Amino acid sequence: MKKVVSFLLFLIFMGVGAQTPKKSVNTNTTETKKANFRVQVFEKKTEADIKLEEADPDFKKRLPISAKIEKTDLSSLQDLPRAKVIDSVWKKELLNSDLYDHMQKEILNQDYSEVVYKELPTDTLKARLARLNARTPFDVEYNPILESVIKSYLKRNKKSMERLMALSEYYFPMFEQQLDRLDVPLEIKYLAIVESALNPRARSHMGATGLWQFMFATGKMHGLDVSSYVDERMDPIMSTAAAAEYLASLYRTFGDWDLVLASYNSGPGNVSKAIRRSGGSTNYWDLRKFLPKETAGYVPAFLATLYLFEYAKEHDFQPERPSVAFFETDTLHVKQSLTFDQITEVTGVEKELLQFLNPSYKLDLIPYVEDEAYALRLPRSSVGLFVNNEDKIYNFAKTEIAEKEKKLPRFAEAEEKIRYKVKSGDYLGKVAQKYGVGINSLKSWNNLSDNNLRVGQYLTIYSAKTVSLSQAAPAKNSTTSASKSYTVKSGDSLWSISQKFPGITVQNLKSWNQISSTNLKPGMVLKLSKG
Repeated sequence: MKKVVSFLLFLIFMGVGAQTPKKSVNTNTTETKKANFRVQVFEKKTEADIKLEEADPDFKKRLPISAKIEKTDLSSLQDLPRAKVIDSVWKKELLNSDLYDHMQKEILNQDYSEVVYKELPTDTLKARLARLNARTPFDVEYNPILESVIKSYLKRNKKSMERLMALSEYYFPMFEQQLDRLDVPLEIKYLAIVESALNPRARSHMGATGLWQFMFATGKMHGLDVSSYVDERMDPIMSTAAAAEYLASLYRTFGDWDLVLASYNSGPGNVSKAIRRSGGSTNYWDLRKFLPKETAGYVPAFLATLYLFEYAKEHDFQPERPSVAFFETDTLHVKQSLTFDQITEVTGVEKELLQFLNPSYKLDLIPYVEDEAYALRLPRSSVGLFVNNEDKIYNFAKTEIAEKEKKLPRFAEAEEKIRYKVKSGDYLGKVAQKYGVGINSLKSWNNLSDNNLRVGQYLTIYSAKTVSLSQAAPAKNSTTSASKSYTVKSGDSLWSISQKFPGITVQNLKSWNQISSTNLKPGMVLKLSKG
């Protein structure tokens, strides 16, 4: 019954109309060309429209500009829905990078001393853990260390857990499909919370990336490629399939799921050494003191997360419900390169939602490369529109590319790892130019938060073999990085502006423009350099 009600609310929220659009005079201006591919304006309100406007009077003000512009030749675009309104709470869930850092610090610095939490008596916890233990292949028996972690999470991390529970509504159905395919216990889905806090773009200080935190070499071993445009370790489905295969292979080696968890985090070699040092024990709790510090906190964090999710109702967790579900999305393969901005322009799907649904595209651009099949994930309601109007959409993208007259980026497939020692006079741009890679790639590979280099510092560089990028499109659509200033547009943030200019950080923009807050007003002119 709950699913039926949720689906009906979803339909009401979407406010899909089917009336005839107004017609306007067609001119040859760029804006008019863009308008021809924007969302229809409907003269007659549907009952859903009226309900939505009554519930949210500012609905129209928050629609993308594309939802307010009249059409000139959209008679063939019959299945284009109104753009979704993504509420601020869910946007905050999409951009959950702070949760990853928080989770990693908790695991590494967990205090295992006794935690007083009267709402969960020890006897109650023991009984619940016994019930969990009876229905899972993991060893979830009571342990004072596990009790300390569980009570610590309940006492300090309840809000963070609620946010993770909200995100899990999207990811877990997809995880379970992939895990079930290889007969991996479905409880392994909680491992992604411990690994990445459900952030597909999470990156550790060692370079492990994605929901399942694959290192570059391990990802390659399991078919996850990395290029200038695409990092398949960030692709939720591909990385989950690879993780399921890797976990299944670890189980064939150890025959124990607790040891599989430990070896996934620290490597099979460290676990086998711990077994030797313990005198041959294969019980995780006996091996724990012989494992790396991070792994020592890793399995308790997993088991604590398992407990909290399974007993969320008993502890009164109240996560927000997301506005999009995995089963309400679908994919299609692109036939030429497209930017997220272009897709937003023609479908009305907000860029933030595109980034959430397609996290593996590092530059918000889906490349087209011969013999590769790059997919675009969209809400189901927008897939039909896209498929029925592919030619018009691709022609629009080509026209826009030609008008911009910008230098096209290259598609480079990372192949060889290079270790470079920084010399006197080196700077990021100089090193990037020497090896034909991007500054952002250099920063990403080496976990650099700014552009400063130290003489003697070592940089990891992946040498690139250049491949022709047919019908490529520019990654950014505003002004070029050579510009000295930038005029703030509606919807801009300091973070989104910093992403348009390689080498410029949010802190740079604040410092150069003497800004203390993150609030921007359209029309503001920001300096893009120190001078």
